[in-house]
Amino acid sequence: MKLVLLGPPGAGKGTQAKVLSKEFGIPHISTGDILRESVKAQSPIGLKAKVYMDKGELVPDDVVIEMVAQRVAKEDCGKGFMLDGFPRTAAQAKALDGTLAGLNRPIDLVLYFKTSQQTIIQRLSGRRVCKNCGENYHIKNIPPKVAGICDKCGGELYQRVDDKEDTILNRIKVYENTVPGIISYYEGKGILRTVSGDFDVDEAHDYLSKLFVKEKLK
Repeated sequence: MKLVLLGPPGAGKGTQAKVLSKEFGIPHISTGDILRESVKAQSPIGLKAKVYMDKGELVPDDVVIEMVAQRVAKEDCGKGFMLDGFPRTAAQAKALDGTLAGLNRPIDLVLYFKTSQQTIIQRLSGRRVCKNCGENYHIKNIPPKVAGICDKCGGELYQRVDDKEDTILNRIKVYENTVPGIISYYEGKGILRTVSGDFDVDEAHDYLSKLFVKEKLK
């Protein structure tokens, strides 16, 4: 089962990815995590990416795709994987397809979590993160036992700047300007499936379970 997860910030992709990763025993691959890990490990590709990151510039597509290819080629991706956060454009998707074809690990399905603006704002504006260990909470959906305090390490919880409403609206606008091209690309390949990002965790999981049976991936 080789999947790409698409959707705006707050669509619930990461939450579903954790559930599916555990259920099917396949890794959830976030490009943000790959970048950070590669830089921390000081791998050749990580050092190449660091040059751009240190300048505050976007890491070029070819560098990110090389990182993804190295990760997908690992043994734990033999049964499948989920890509989250990449590709973001049709050009990236085309380049990624070529790379994955060379590894004989083409994408089976692309799941597009179509989500209302109201849901995105509610989810992101309520998110809180531990300053110490990075654990995520939500003031309504996943509240800590003690308000403002991390259950795991006792660290202080805070709201990220990009989780404030004005910033969220801007992030949505940026996403909506880039998503049509990649949606059209995957629709043309016949592998795009739309999932409601407004579902709660259990509803989304039930929907995906039925979808995987229908697509003969389960």
